[in-house]
Amino acid sequence: MNGNPAEMRNEWSIPDDVIYLNHGSFGPSPKVVQAARHQWIEQLESQPMHFFLRQMEDAVGVAYECLAKFVGAKPNDLIFVENATAAMNIVAANIELNAGDEVLTTDHEYGAVLRIWRRVCRRAGASLVVRKLPNPMTSADKVIETFMEAVTSRTRLIVISHVTSPTAIILPVAEISRRARELGIPVCIDGPHAVAMLPIDLDQLGCDYYAASGHKWLSAPFGSGFLYVRRSLQQNLQPVITSWGGSVSGRPPSWKDEFDWIGTRDPTAYLSIPIAIQFLQSYGLDEFRNTTHALAQFARQRIQELTGIDAIVSNSADWFGSMISLPLPSREQEPPKKGHRDLLQDELWNHYRIEVPIVHWQGTRFVRVSCHLYNSREDIDALVEVLGIILTR
Repeated sequence: MNGNPAEMRNEWSIPDDVIYLNHGSFGPSPKVVQAARHQWIEQLESQPMHFFLRQMEDAVGVAYECLAKFVGAKPNDLIFVENATAAMNIVAANIELNAGDEVLTTDHEYGAVLRIWRRVCRRAGASLVVRKLPNPMTSADKVIETFMEAVTSRTRLIVISHVTSPTAIILPVAEISRRARELGIPVCIDGPHAVAMLPIDLDQLGCDYYAASGHKWLSAPFGSGFLYVRRSLQQNLQPVITSWGGSVSGRPPSWKDEFDWIGTRDPTAYLSIPIAIQFLQSYGLDEFRNTTHALAQFARQRIQELTGIDAIVSNSADWFGSMISLPLPSREQEPPKKGHRDLLQDELWNHYRIEVPIVHWQGTRFVRVSCHLYNSREDIDALVEVLGIILTR
């Protein structure tokens, strides 16, 4: 596969006049993955009875095997869900909390995840403890120690991102999981940004739950998430949606039945995951990671030169991968209300056709630049040129 960004862009359906630097939010699938899903949809729509009763479970099993190999897990330890949010809600519905208990997380977590756990804790009379991590981050050991210092005798669960959403930071989740396991505290990792961006070995990672989405760096279809569950926790896990459960083709019972058959739904996003994996493997996973990280480093350099403001992590692949979040100069403007975008983000799109999120975190505005194989240095240069015009008005 040709590694030239201009050639790689032809593998996607992104319009020619769009600079798309937001794969970390909504990652479009390459054309080959779109075609694979369309083929599955044709089979589903042409004879639904045959598809659901005689084809689906075997095909889903193949997809489980392919994904499991990719993320270092056993196929039976994974369940498909629509996205990481759906996976996190399953975990939240199965954690027993009582008054006075605590769920420990960080101040870098995704807003929807914080909202899930605030609601669960509020209903149980428990507390969500949001631990502030060092800023800037220069030492993994300091991050680990700062976070683990917040563990108490009341801590019932740790929820932590593998790669944070607002700040795009890789957190030392393996060591945090190891220490938590020694203390008998289960760990749920929020991992949608890590899949494909980083090598993952779930069997070695040591967490109890891992919630992820396939539509980000893996570039699988929208609606292709998964949840990893440690074996000792599987039998008692209950779904958020109760349906028939069981196997539609008469297979022996499995703990996954309650999640794999929750009524009629379109499973074609899951079934297309193997093609997304094959696409990246044909390019070369190491080459993909190195190429996109180098582009994120270039974005870091150019935007720091423009703003004069340092990033909040060291310039190392230990701290960020294919995505970088960089602080912007402050201005007198309230953070946008929920459901509203920052005016800068709107201007970048409306006037320049540049799609990139402007994130508000800890009172600072950040531009979060995502880099995939269709992106180039020219995309970054265009963003920096426009930012230079807007920010100096």
